[in-house]
Amino acid sequence: MDGIADMGGTAGWGKASPPRPDEPVFAERWQSRAFALTLLSMGRISGQNLDAFRHALERLDRSRYLDDGYYGRWLNATELMLTDSAILALGAIDARARNLAGESVPEPPVPEPNKPDYAPTGPGSLRAVDEAPAFRVGQRVRAGDQPSPGHTRLPAYVRGHTGVVRQLQPASLLPDTHAHFQGENPQHVYTVGFDSRELWGTDAEPFTLTIELFESYLEPVA
Repeated sequence: MDGIADMGGTAGWGKASPPRPDEPVFAERWQSRAFALTLLSMGRISGQNLDAFRHALERLDRSRYLDDGYYGRWLNATELMLTDSAILALGAIDARARNLAGESVPEPPVPEPNKPDYAPTGPGSLRAVDEAPAFRVGQRVRAGDQPSPGHTRLPAYVRGHTGVVRQLQPASLLPDTHAHFQGENPQHVYTVGFDSRELWGTDAEPFTLTIELFESYLEPVA
């Protein structure tokens, strides 16, 4: 799906500040707690399914993704995953926060958990694939141009555009199915280089953008 996380190549979002060498890992104490809560929740729900977490992030609305800051969106995505799995009831966090602020609000009953029936076949996301790679270094390829109804790591700004395979990367779990707990489906991964003018027109500053793309995202160009 084309969620708010897929902002590459679009205008109107301002310019990001470069990181500073002396920048702290966590600027405020609550951020470290948000980080820990996210990891703990992912472990309880999905066995550290990072793709499911990314899918939760991209389903957030503009305010919950941008206005609450980096670790704020982590908390919002974690809440979404917890309610999806019925570990938390809808509205439970808001009710608890209002009660802590001195209000008297009834909290919704704890639901019956409905966690996904999922167990990874191994640690991390890298897997072995028996089939030979479909593409070779130096080959021209085209990214698919059909939007996905669910999670995908194929950015909208490269769909339908032509690039060149620069490097073969280790095979990895396919996010499109893994995020939905529909199977790991490991595939070969390629580093593909795209000319900026191919992506954004002849007026774009000339440079080569490289991006890692799964094999099923690509087709050969004659």
